[in-house]
Amino acid sequence: MDLRRLRYYLSGGTPPGGARTCPGCRDPRPPERSVPVLLPGGLYFATESALWGGGRAFYDPAEPGVAPARAHLLTAAQFSDIAAQEMYRTPGADLDLTEVLTRGRARLGPGRYETLVCPGLLDGLPVVTFTAPWGRADVPGNAPSAPYLRHLAAGLMQAHGWSAARAAGYLAGCSGAREAWTPKAVLALLESADGPPDAPPHPSGYSAGSTPV
Repeated sequence: MDLRRLRYYLSGGTPPGGARTCPGCRDPRPPERSVPVLLPGGLYFATESALWGGGRAFYDPAEPGVAPARAHLLTAAQFSDIAAQEMYRTPGADLDLTEVLTRGRARLGPGRYETLVCPGLLDGLPVVTFTAPWGRADVPGNAPSAPYLRHLAAGLMQAHGWSAARAAGYLAGCSGAREAWTPKAVLALLESADGPPDAPPHPSGYSAGSTPV
């Protein structure tokens, strides 16, 4: 959700505090437009992030409610290269988006961000993102780390204009986080002396970023 993070996926480089270098996209141009969106479904934390420690954020379109996200107007090639980087693949080949655009879902592999989801249209263009092949109820939750929460909160506040208190309440209420974090604890984290972090660097259509890794 943070445009500063997206730039690393597009142009390449090692984000501040990052553990790995992003190779970047064939087309490094910024998105033509970025807008806040609410996707049907929910956010939850599970597995273990090698970059941040603690649980990773996943989008489950089958969950009740809505998940705040940010839609970036990208080309199919840009989306393919961003998805490849999240799948630990080498960017440079266009993904076949036929299945996800016709059926709403396409599993490209067993990995944690190797399933494409199209939750709907925006301005007549498909919104496409990637998540795990499983759902929230299929895996045990795992609490996110403090740096990861601060990173996600920065994206929420930038994309949606939320206050720190609202971002803290939302993140603390997500499955996997609520077992270990309270809204008060997350808010204290965001209001620490360091403040919210600079985020280290988800046919044309919108790519929805809701689960920065």
